[in-house]
Amino acid sequence: MVSGTKKWTLMAAPKLDQIDLKILDAVQRDGRITKLALAEKVGLSPTPCWMRLRKLEKAGIVSGYHAKVAMRAVAPVATVLMEVTLASHRQADFDRFERVIRDVPEIVACWSVGGGVDYLLKVMARDIDAYQRLVDALLEREIGIDRYFTYIVTKTVKEEIVLSVADLLSAQS
Repeated sequence: MVSGTKKWTLMAAPKLDQIDLKILDAVQRDGRITKLALAEKVGLSPTPCWMRLRKLEKAGIVSGYHAKVAMRAVAPVATVLMEVTLASHRQADFDRFERVIRDVPEIVACWSVGGGVDYLLKVMARDIDAYQRLVDALLEREIGIDRYFTYIVTKTVKEEIVLSVADLLSAQS
């Protein structure tokens, strides 16, 4: 399945040196790091460091910056994982499903997966009733859902967005 987003493979990715890897590590851990602090952390002067960061952004390797919000500290929230299998497996069916899913704000993540199901979704809703209303609305839209399975998250054991690029690349060697 092909989507409209850029997909990087190890072969297509530009060569990253140790300084690039340090920059990636630093901005993953602190997206608000100042230009000066980043330069000091990676051992460059500010201008060349900033130019490297911009190059990584333009290449799509740094794809954005965000704040991680503790949603449960703001309001009650139910986190639900949902497996979805489509009735038909033509490209148009995948495209239609993905187009609709992208526009549903409560669906905070969606992965196309191999195996016994087609998609795995992460849904954050006010409560289980709100989740079920969302599912009912999706089914009414007739976007090709044949079966779905719901898994209520009862406790988050680990949820991390930082992965050492250097460690990942060294594992490939």
